[in-house]
Amino acid sequence: MSSLTHPNQYHLTRADLVTAMPQLTQGDVETKRAEIKHYFNLTFSTYETLFETLADNSAFYLRPCSLRHPLIFYFGHTATFFTNKLVLAKLLDQRINPPIESMCAIGVDEMSWDDLNDAHYDWPSVEAVRAYRQQVRDAVNRLIDTLNFSLPINWQSPMWPILMGIEHERIHLETSSVLIRQLPLDKVRSHPLFPICPDHGDAPKNSLLPVSGGEIQLNHQDPADTYGWDNEYGRHDTVVADFKAAKFLVSNQEYLAFVEAGGYENADYWSEEGNRWRQFTPDKHPTFWVKKAADNGQSPWWLRCMTEEIPMPWNWPVEVNFLEADAFCRWKSQQARLPIRLPSEDEYLRLREVSGATQSENINTNANHNLQFYASSMPVDRFNHGGFYDVIGNVWQWTQTPIYPFEGFKVHPLYDDFTMPTFDNKHNIFKGGCWISTGNEINGHSRYAFRRHFFQHAGFRYIESAAPVQTEYPTFETDTTAAQHCEFHYGDHYFGVPNFPQAMMQRVVKELQQDADLKNRQDLKALEIGCLVGRGCFELAPHVAEVTGLDFSARFINVAEQLKQNGAIRYSIVQEGEIMDFKQRDLADNLKAHAHKCTFLQQDPANLKPIFSGYDLIVAANVIEQLYDPAAFLSALHSRLNPGGLLVIASTYHWQESVTEKTRWLGGYKDEQTGENVASLEGLTNILSAHFEPAGAPQDIPLVIRHSARDYAHKLSQITVWKKRR
Repeated sequence: MSSLTHPNQYHLTRADLVTAMPQLTQGDVETKRAEIKHYFNLTFSTYETLFETLADNSAFYLRPCSLRHPLIFYFGHTATFFTNKLVLAKLLDQRINPPIESMCAIGVDEMSWDDLNDAHYDWPSVEAVRAYRQQVRDAVNRLIDTLNFSLPINWQSPMWPILMGIEHERIHLETSSVLIRQLPLDKVRSHPLFPICPDHGDAPKNSLLPVSGGEIQLNHQDPADTYGWDNEYGRHDTVVADFKAAKFLVSNQEYLAFVEAGGYENADYWSEEGNRWRQFTPDKHPTFWVKKAADNGQSPWWLRCMTEEIPMPWNWPVEVNFLEADAFCRWKSQQARLPIRLPSEDEYLRLREVSGATQSENINTNANHNLQFYASSMPVDRFNHGGFYDVIGNVWQWTQTPIYPFEGFKVHPLYDDFTMPTFDNKHNIFKGGCWISTGNEINGHSRYAFRRHFFQHAGFRYIESAAPVQTEYPTFETDTTAAQHCEFHYGDHYFGVPNFPQAMMQRVVKELQQDADLKNRQDLKALEIGCLVGRGCFELAPHVAEVTGLDFSARFINVAEQLKQNGAIRYSIVQEGEIMDFKQRDLADNLKAHAHKCTFLQQDPANLKPIFSGYDLIVAANVIEQLYDPAAFLSALHSRLNPGGLLVIASTYHWQESVTEKTRWLGGYKDEQTGENVASLEGLTNILSAHFEPAGAPQDIPLVIRHSARDYAHKLSQITVWKKRR
């Protein structure tokens, strides 16, 4: 075994990489504390070791994929995730490095609202990120040593956000390895902890074997034996019909027949989405295949592994995106005159059950996963699972099923956008894990989904079945909080109270039209911080040249983006108990005409990137009472506003110690020295008066939030307008 010394003096061997997840329901507290601490440090070091495959620091700043950030983002992102979640959970009382954290917090999946503009980033040095990672490591270790917790560890446990950070880092161990695989060869190097399998040869002939149908019954609830992501929990019951499944994963050799038959040139084999991708990509073969000049009768095909190119291992599983796998199945179906297709998630689960290929948190050496063998695939006929091979491990296996919520699904309050933004019928589930899948990814309950054109270490197994597969799920916004805000912004008026974001922006527009410096400007640039589901931005758009809406919640940004793109949203709100009312709301024509001026981005209001500056108008409605340090937020706003610009703050001043420590409230308390009451407006004025003058008198605007047909919250939000001094 090789051994490497890391800058943090944490030593790793290949044996260390093979780990089991901590059991969360058994044992004693101190033993569990030590177990979690070991699991954390091993995870942190394994991730850092992966980046030792980069040839030099310049590789950190390349973008291997146009739809992803450079690797320096991902190097800092997993540590930033720890900081953000621990601050949100109030286990850390302050950030560790706000500049790095603002750069590396958000932007890891391709959404239309993801901020992938390189001009918005001044990336930190590799050395700075390494130092930051060490600071985070030290902070997390201190917390693990001192946290007061009990067993079982569940969603409410103070240890849960630490486990969340660990499993998040293990996800990025895999996704970062894919990006490294897409770097130029001269930017990577081999590594003794990540060797490539030397076993190459011809592939076995594939065949279809019967799989008996049966019931699928899932009921995964918290607390569970191991850590889980939100989409795993809930109930799911269905019946799967008999089908036949391929004995092996589709090998490189089996897929070659599709390539040589002109599969990439024939539109008939591809879905509508697949044809759009096929016309976009220059490759007429799998992305990781490399074609070279043939030498001495040898095959011209080579395979790009993570750090090397090797002669094509024909007996390894092919690695493709969903669209390619689907096209192959269409071609295969036509050739065989059989109903060949990808399995559904339920059919995969039935195959796993029938084959006896159980996935669990325990180490299972009868599968190529958990970094147990190599940093690559292995031959498709190596691991036998009840007559089938590689039912788990080797490469992920695409299914036809888009990710959807089980009955009883709910989001975790510390990570409310892990899955919700992917309930869009555009992210397909893959199952089984791959050679670098570890932790939660291989615990048997996991449900991961990617865009259909994305590349992971993923391949497929085809089945024969004429049974229909559900590939469209209702896209009503069903999350309670998001749906409430949809109704708040676009729904009915209640008790004669006008729509709050509309009324607020009417006041803002009036101020713009009366301001001597701004009223005749045609180039006004506006920013709304805490835009929620976007109504305020749409109301403002007809009166400015451009408006940017920022919100911490990807769920809310997703709704706003849907309205911008489609002009309509659908959501369900509670009538009473389990009785729901389904709504569709259209963006008004006068707003739809200007929606193109709106840009929606996910950002943490408490730690905005420096790029968000140079505005003529900034609006922050009902935001400051949701921040852990409202004074720091307000004190920095002048730097983002042009001289003579307007700042609009709206707040209910509803301070809660669960959100903001009392020492950081702007008001609503008695002065310890004088005993006098301190009003929030007074605290607000004291902070803003250093750079602003008040513009007009404060105004209370009512708002009503509907919880159900007979449960409403009626509040008053005070709007103050401030003009920045020149």
